[in-house]
Order: sequence, then structure tokens, then C-alpha cells
Amino acid sequence: MRKHWLLFTQTITIALALLFIVNTLKPELLPTAAHNGVVTLYESAPTLNETKPSGMSLNGAAQKAMPAVVNIFTRTEVKTPVNPFKDDPRFKFFFDEQGDAEPQSNSSLGSGVIVSPDGYILTNQHVVEAADQIEVALSDGRKASAHVIGSDPETDLAVIKIDLPGKLAAITFAHADQARIGDVVLAIGNPFGVGETVTMGIVSALKRDHLGLNTFENFIQTDAAINPGNSGGALVDVNGNLIGINSAIYSPNGGSLGIGFAIPVSTAKKTMEQIIQHGSVTRGWIGAGVQELTPELAESFKLGDAKGVLITEVIKNSPAEKSGIKTGDILLAIDAQPISDWSTMLETIANIAPGKIIAVDLIRNGARQDLQVKVGKRPQANR
Repeated sequence: MRKHWLLFTQTITIALALLFIVNTLKPELLPTAAHNGVVTLYESAPTLNETKPSGMSLNGAAQKAMPAVVNIFTRTEVKTPVNPFKDDPRFKFFFDEQGDAEPQSNSSLGSGVIVSPDGYILTNQHVVEAADQIEVALSDGRKASAHVIGSDPETDLAVIKIDLPGKLAAITFAHADQARIGDVVLAIGNPFGVGETVTMGIVSALKRDHLGLNTFENFIQTDAAINPGNSGGALVDVNGNLIGINSAIYSPNGGSLGIGFAIPVSTAKKTMEQIIQHGSVTRGWIGAGVQELTPELAESFKLGDAKGVLITEVIKNSPAEKSGIKTGDILLAIDAQPISDWSTMLETIANIAPGKIIAVDLIRNGARQDLQVKVGKRPQANR
């Protein structure tokens, strides 16, 4: 009996020892390894020429968009006024005038986005306005001189063009108004001239207006770092598709405070196409100034729940005056589209081709009226 007991205890001891070794060195061999609620997966070491994947990396989006983003360097010659007395010997004697001073130049920088393989580049109007020389540096190191195709001060957009051999890498446009609040975005540009830079953030807000930056405002707000030099660069989604053109920042000191604004791709594409086709942008216009209705104004006009805008100005000989619109009218709708604020009115009329006759629904002295207005062409504006 003792012999059998010793054999039993030795067997148990050896079995426990083997179990301890297996549990320490090869726990995955145990049948209960996956039933304890925690499973640890060990990643094998990467082999040569193999990159370690990362679920948080946006490298794919950056690599897709970066070749289409360019750095823009502009130079503006500052002409020195000609001295009318420079040839007078008495003036030279008293003032030791040595002739005209050397002309000076101001340099600035910005960014742009290649929108076609032919070399068309979309950027901000304020990046290239008044520039005498424009040089574009591509992400592959090539440089080329550019010329302005056209610009639109009212959206702060411009199109320039470079001529280089071969097809250029062009950006892919996202579907119009695809951006949503909370979406992760990348801002690509040339901040402070340090070179092409990618920053990350989210879409903080949509359809920002009343900022006093442009006539037509419909900005995407983002907290992706945008600094001087980023203007005209790309705001892209996680797939590397263009959703906006970086345009402005809110900052008292010139640095990024997490409040940047980009022109949405819907506005950029529409403006870009008109500039490329016609060299400028044509918009509808009726020549009426408006004011949004406050609750107090709505009550004074006894409008009840009606929404609209108050006509505060009618330009002489404008389409509005010719159609019979008067100061004090309440504009309710244009071609059956409700008008609730001045930006909606401005954009609605701007999108109508000049020469088209539209139906205007308004209230005058408490009574509804319907007028026909022949839309005119919006005058060109300076920034």
C-alpha cells in the first residue's frame, strides 16, 4: 500500500510541475485559457520592409492629399515715387540727392491646392492679390512660376496656373456638404514658411457666417491648427478628400487658438469652375439692402409667425426699384423659397442667372403682394 501511495504522490507532483511549466511558458495550450475573461494577443515582430500597422494613423489620408498641396510665394514691387527735382542741381547741392532709391519689394507666402492635372491651383484671393510675381513649390521639390487665371473677392478665392511637363497630382473633391460636426479632419499647408505641414483636428461647427470676412460666408470651423501661411491650403477628411480651403483664423496674436475657418468645397468648386471657364464669377443681383427681423420688429409689423427680412434700401435704377419693391417691405420668399435671413437672401439671388425673372413674395402695409423681378448682374466688388 505504501508503494502505491508513493507512486501516486510522485505522479501528482510531476503532473503539477508540468502544468506549472505549460501555464508559464505556453498558456495558450491550456483548454481553459480563453475562458477566464481576458485574452492577451501577442503581435509577432515585424519583418524587414514591413511597417507596423496602427488603427489611429491617418498616414493614408495625408499621403493621398499632400502631393496636391503646394506652397505659394509671392512678391510685390513697391515703387518709389519719382522726385520731380532730382535733376535740379540746386536741389542736389542742398539735399545731396543721389537719385531715385532702389525699388523695394514685399514678400508673402501661402498655400494652394492642385485641382487638375493640367496645373490649375485653387487658393485664397488674399494670397495672390496685387502680386507681381508668384512662385509655386510642389511637394516633390519642383518649382514653377504661376499666373492668375481669375479671382473672386467676395468669397476670397482665386485660381492660378502653372505649366510643368507631365500630369500633376490633383486633389480629390469630397461630395458637397459632406462634412459633419465631430468629423476628424487634416489641415495641410505651409505655416510660417517652415514647409508642408499636416495638423489634425475635428469639424467644430458648420455654416459660420456674420464674421465680416467675406461677402458670402458659409465657413467650416475647425480646431485643426491653422497659422499664417496655411491660407489657401487643404482641409481634408480621413480619406484624404478635399472638404474645404483653409482661409482664416481667429487670433489676437497671429497664432492658432483652435478657431480656424475653411471655405466649404461646395462654394470652392462652384467658384473655381466659373473662374476657369470665364475668368470671373457672375452672380445675380436685385439691388436691395435688407435687415433681419428681430422679435420687436416682427411684433411692430404684426407679422405673427411669418419669417422674412425687412427691405431697408432700394438702389436707384436697380431691378428691385424697377419691379416696384420699396423700403419697408417685408420679403418672405423668392420663387417659393422661404427667406428667413439676409445671408439666405444673398445666396439665393446670387445663384440665379442674370436675366431670369423671379417671383417675389412680400408684405406691404400688412397685405401680401406678389411681384416679378428681372434679376440683374451683380457688380464686381473689391475685397
